[in-house]
Amino acid sequence: MEIFRKTLSIMSKKIEIDIIILSYAQSIELKEVTDNCIKSLLCSEDPTKVKFNIIVVESERAMGSYQYEYTTTIYPDVEFGYNLYMNKGIDISSSPYVCICNNDLIFYEGWATNIVNACEKFKLDSASPACGIFHPQEGFKLDGSIHFGYRVRAHIAGWCLFFKRDLLKQMGRLDENYRFWCADNDYGNTLFILKLRHGLVTSSRVDHLGSITLHAQTDYKQQDLTYGELKYWEKKWKYRLGTGWEIIS
Repeated sequence: MEIFRKTLSIMSKKIEIDIIILSYAQSIELKEVTDNCIKSLLCSEDPTKVKFNIIVVESERAMGSYQYEYTTTIYPDVEFGYNLYMNKGIDISSSPYVCICNNDLIFYEGWATNIVNACEKFKLDSASPACGIFHPQEGFKLDGSIHFGYRVRAHIAGWCLFFKRDLLKQMGRLDENYRFWCADNDYGNTLFILKLRHGLVTSSRVDHLGSITLHAQTDYKQQDLTYGELKYWEKKWKYRLGTGWEIIS
């Protein structure tokens, strides 16, 4: 009954969520990817019930002071790092809920209210919405169920991570040694070690269109940002977790 009352209370108040989106608009096509992401986000919820504070962290400095519509757009003056840029967005936000996102996403109606309600009802510290493209291939049905765990590209959808801001008091800042790959693995393992609860919320749908910006980079840069990250990841976690150092529960 107490959980029910708390859920009703949450639903009766306007939900405020900080959305941090990373973008690299090297071309008109890649800028459109970010634009479409923002448009789908704004259409996904009733603005009288949910307020999105959208922060775009843009890597293409040639855009100058351009501001994506309905956002605060910032241009870091340091070399790209996925967690570094996410931290910069988090640092200038203050809402009780935070969602860190790739730009190649399409948000569906009710994704935010459904994920907030799941976090409150099931006492989740962190959650990911389900992707209608990817998750069914992994055996997950978009049937409203909750799947608890820490497996990357399953429970942990690194392209869209939703968490309560209070989580950062325990977890600290995102590890800025990760420039791209393994940032989601590190996030999942940190949650596991700290016994913070994470779930895949299948009633909340956000489709991931598949690393569009990454695939636009040169082969060398793609290699550097992906497999080049494994050395630090292994150094940090192999001896903490032993042979089974990658959490797959």
